[in-house]
Amino acid sequence: MKYKRLTKEQLEELHPEFINFLATQSITAEEWATLKADKPEIAEEEIDVFSDLIWEGVLNKVKYLENISEQHMHLFHLTEKEMKLLSVKVLNPEIDLRTKLGFDWFKRNFQSDFVEYLTASKAYGDDKNVDKFEIIKQGAVITKGELYQWFEQIME
Repeated sequence: MKYKRLTKEQLEELHPEFINFLATQSITAEEWATLKADKPEIAEEEIDVFSDLIWEGVLNKVKYLENISEQHMHLFHLTEKEMKLLSVKVLNPEIDLRTKLGFDWFKRNFQSDFVEYLTASKAYGDDKNVDKFEIIKQGAVITKGELYQWFEQIME
């Protein structure tokens, strides 16, 4: 498996797509029920292949990722050729960026000495989707990039 198996909830949400996937494999509903009962390992493999296909489609489209912790924000812009990182570190230990209060403090004080910035970029390895997935595995979430774009504008 290249990525990660979809959760039960995700699979339920994607039930129509999974049925279509099985149909492309020439597996009928009856055959699927038999597979699950008699050859669960093969059924599991089919779920893994489907999961990888879904992840591949999502990762092909993702352009922005965010990983926000108490005192750090790691904002990624995933371009065609490289991953750009905008990293923010809050030096005030009483601030938690994950809360509304902490984020409001940050918006008022983003230019103060209590906030440090770092930018970097890195070329993708052999498989850009695997690189993107690694960032997600570390806690990043897919976003529309509003926060990254806001920073890009204020830093110009």
